[in-house]
Amino acid sequence: MTEKKTTRKSTKTISPPAKKADSGAEVLANIAAMPASDRVLGERLHAIIQANAPALAPRLWYGMPAYARDGKIVCFFQSARKFKTRYATFGFMHAANLDEGVMWPTAFALTALNAAEEIRIAALVKKAAS
Repeated sequence: MTEKKTTRKSTKTISPPAKKADSGAEVLANIAAMPASDRVLGERLHAIIQANAPALAPRLWYGMPAYARDGKIVCFFQSARKFKTRYATFGFMHAANLDEGVMWPTAFALTALNAAEEIRIAALVKKAAS
């Protein structure tokens, strides 16, 4: 006896791909919704990152402003309010090119930014994005 193969047509419908949202606009909207102290830091960091590492794409990452290269997060800003801490955090992930010996900083506490911190952050972002 030979078995008869039956073919079944899939009833699954294929949806058209969703339009990708403007991640830069989402990041700016996220920053704008922060409390004033965090918003000032977030806006300034966004400007520093965009000016010094334009190849990094802004996007939201776990509800935080982040900046990615080739889809991998390089750096991020975490508002103080998000985790109810006394300081905001500016940090770097594995894709950041910051390796220096066997130990290097990956996150910084921020309560304010002045010219010295802005220069340091600009240099770190340039190095991380390289």
